[in-house]
Amino acid sequence: MRLQQLTEQLLEVCDECLVRHSDMRKEMREPDFYKEVKPYADRTHQMIDEWDQLIKQWIRTNRPKYVRPIQISTLNDLMKQFTVQSFYQKTGKKRFVQSIQSASYTLNTVRIALEKEEEEGGDGN
Repeated sequence: MRLQQLTEQLLEVCDECLVRHSDMRKEMREPDFYKEVKPYADRTHQMIDEWDQLIKQWIRTNRPKYVRPIQISTLNDLMKQFTVQSFYQKTGKKRFVQSIQSASYTLNTVRIALEKEEEEGGDGN
């Protein structure tokens, strides 16, 4: 199922962003926007947008108990921000980490709902 695959990939992006931000703070360097930041942001933003469309369609069809469209909109905004912010050492750590934790929580909630649906006889697409 493409939705499941993208959910897992976005969870990996959350982890990558945490590690990158920590590394950038240790290295005390500024990234090259056009060589590092923009290509990564373009790739992840495209992935986030694709996931956003698929998950909203899935919510309309399946009406999961613990996943709401407002959570998806919030996640979309948060992830697009912190994927870029992760490159900059001056990004405040507390709010940055909280944003990633919030996104991870929503992604894990979706992942669990998808797994539950599959166990209950979903088609597994």
